[in-house]
Amino acid sequence: MNARQLFGGGVAVITGAGAGIGAGLARHASRLGMTTVLVDVDAAAIAALRDELRAAGASAVDKVCDVRDAEAVQALADEVYRDLGPVRLLVNNAGVEQFGYLWDTPVENWRRVVDVNINGVFHGIRAFLPHMMAGDTPAWVWNLSSIGGVAVVPLQAAYIMSKHAVLALTECLHLEVQAAGHADHVHVQAVLPGAVVSNIFESAGGVDGGDTSAAETQRAAMLDIKAGAMDPLVAAEVVFDQAAQGRFYLITQPDYVGSAMTERARVLTTHEAPRLRTERRFDPAQS
Repeated sequence: MNARQLFGGGVAVITGAGAGIGAGLARHASRLGMTTVLVDVDAAAIAALRDELRAAGASAVDKVCDVRDAEAVQALADEVYRDLGPVRLLVNNAGVEQFGYLWDTPVENWRRVVDVNINGVFHGIRAFLPHMMAGDTPAWVWNLSSIGGVAVVPLQAAYIMSKHAVLALTECLHLEVQAAGHADHVHVQAVLPGAVVSNIFESAGGVDGGDTSAAETQRAAMLDIKAGAMDPLVAAEVVFDQAAQGRFYLITQPDYVGSAMTERARVLTTHEAPRLRTERRFDPAQS
């Protein structure tokens, strides 16, 4: 069964849909015939995307919601199920970046990363998954980890930590859905994008004191990578196709991300300590 047969006609709820891979997933979901619920804190961005999708003949609604707010996410889930019906696809995608040495990272910036990248995924699961399990129609949950979920990178510790956490959470959730007896119709999958065009690096937090130069040098290095990053719509098509094949790890660039997964496995197997690389451009196979 292909992606259109599997997802077409269903409802997709996508957090962080205002830009980057979230917007790419929303556009491709619409092309497959899904009703898209565009969720973001940027009202203007999701309103513009809603209008774009509707102009192309798709069904789309925009919902301003902060995934850090558990009550707001629960209200969103209740509203979607009441007004649009069962959710076929939940994409917990909203995420933020942070640059700088860990000891220089402002407490509020650390909390922002944890609240959006980790708690936001938890809130989405807690609000939507009970609805999905209570129904008898096929449903999918995609949690956005990252190539950073299988790599280690200095000066991005908060972000890397959060993506490792999301990957572990998703792997555990996959088992919990099986243990609870719902794996026949609820499918949990982990999305690990490589470099995909977005504004996450520009909007990333930095440091107010300490070594600001190091933080901004790392931001510049990531912006260099962005110059050769994958188009979000192309990335979305790859993710949907892999999901339709029943894979658990959905990888936008199989060779690029796969090399980071292989290297991570090698380091853990050999008990090798992380090594600092001097190259400015991040190569996951060298991390």
